[in-house]
Amino acid sequence: MTSAAPPGPASPRRRGRPGYDQATVLRTAVDLFNRRGYDATSMGDLARELGLTKAAIYHHVDGKEQLLSAAVDAALDELTAVVTEAALPVPGVSAHQRLRTAVRRSVEVLIAHRPSVTLLLRVRGNSEVELAALHRRRRLDEQLAELVREAVQEGSLRADLPPGLVSRLLFGMVNSLTEWYDPEGPDDPATVADALTSLAFDGLSRPGA
Repeated sequence: MTSAAPPGPASPRRRGRPGYDQATVLRTAVDLFNRRGYDATSMGDLARELGLTKAAIYHHVDGKEQLLSAAVDAALDELTAVVTEAALPVPGVSAHQRLRTAVRRSVEVLIAHRPSVTLLLRVRGNSEVELAALHRRRRLDEQLAELVREAVQEGSLRADLPPGLVSRLLFGMVNSLTEWYDPEGPDDPATVADALTSLAFDGLSRPGA
């Protein structure tokens, strides 16, 4: 008589219901926050959007603020990586070149993460999560302003405009894409990034720089 085969390893328990994972819940939440407003959206609204019960939603997340944090952190992490890398001096690479690269790559990040960046730009500091996001945004402005200042000092950018103002205007141009860019439109991300960067720096560069 043969002995029964030993039982195989137990399958790991998956959190949540079949067909819905945390990424799906997050994408749906971001879309809903952008359409209705974060403060005006409840977990019940999200449950109805997904066709689930509120109890099922809590299998995936602890609450609405966790979803907001995950969304804005994803956008901020990408933008911070771009600006932080550009802020590091590189032998043979001017501050002007690093600034230009930072702006171009910021366009690419925004287009790739447009829903999350849109949500990020709408936070107003009404919670600890929003205050932390605003602090990180200000830090990005400061880093970019310092890079503008370096480019002015090396003589590649005009010196008659305050670096902080230039930084805000550059980010303002990039952020405006959340209002009008259509991923299904005629302009692909590379074309938009090239056009915005050329427009910004052809206007800022000194003749012969």
